[in-house]
Amino acid sequence: MSYTPPKNLKRKLKNSVLSVFVLYVMVIAILYFFQESFLFRPETLPQDYTYQLSYKYNEYFLDTQDNGLINTLHIKADNPKGVIIYFHGNAGNLKRWSKIAEYFVDMEYDVYIMDYRTYGKSKGELSENALYNDAQVSYDHLKQFWEEENIIVYGRSLGSAIAIKIASLNNPKKLILESPFYNIADVAKKRFPIFPINNLLKYQFPNNEHIKSVQSSIYIVHGTNDNVVPFKSGEKLFRVSPKDKTTFTAIKKGGHNNLIKFDLYHRFIKEILQ
Repeated sequence: MSYTPPKNLKRKLKNSVLSVFVLYVMVIAILYFFQESFLFRPETLPQDYTYQLSYKYNEYFLDTQDNGLINTLHIKADNPKGVIIYFHGNAGNLKRWSKIAEYFVDMEYDVYIMDYRTYGKSKGELSENALYNDAQVSYDHLKQFWEEENIIVYGRSLGSAIAIKIASLNNPKKLILESPFYNIADVAKKRFPIFPINNLLKYQFPNNEHIKSVQSSIYIVHGTNDNVVPFKSGEKLFRVSPKDKTTFTAIKKGGHNNLIKFDLYHRFIKEILQ
């Protein structure tokens, strides 16, 4: 004898399925239309803001071909051994990141650092190509002061995508990557595994492809407890990078924003710079 569910139960099941579907579609819409809010967390600064740093610095405003305006700082060491062009993470602005980058000035390196569009005093419409182009404008500006053989490119988290692209297009001395990712889809899929990420992303940041064209030595450092950029994503990037040029350093129990608290990180940096 077959069982026929009551009509009200059928209706409830149908409504439940419909609700789940509507919720799923809503989340897809949010991921698509607001993905820049997930990727970028800029903070603006007044154009007349004065940076308070421990070292002397020069501030520049660089024009771009699409009417963007890029704010950069050249922080000066007393007797520099070279220069590090530093591409920072996705949150804050140069007010914060210039202080962080002074770590390298303490080690007798100049630091050249830019704010991305919509960050700090920088202006312009965001896009992946615009970020790459702005970074190249900054790199070309730095070459007015330093030869490429003395330039080290450093990318942290989101900045790893900019750093890898710039290193692939130029000939810096070294490339250092802190908490980098394979590509942006690799990170997004781990956060939103049930959604069609590849069809939603406007930004690709294909580090796995760009790193293959890097000619300089590559140094990767990643914390095993990173809850922002998964450690496995950094490992995947290492596996596709040029084997004869790349080293990978894992910091056990290191997170996303605290690697500087570990002795291994300091040894990692000193070995590269000294």
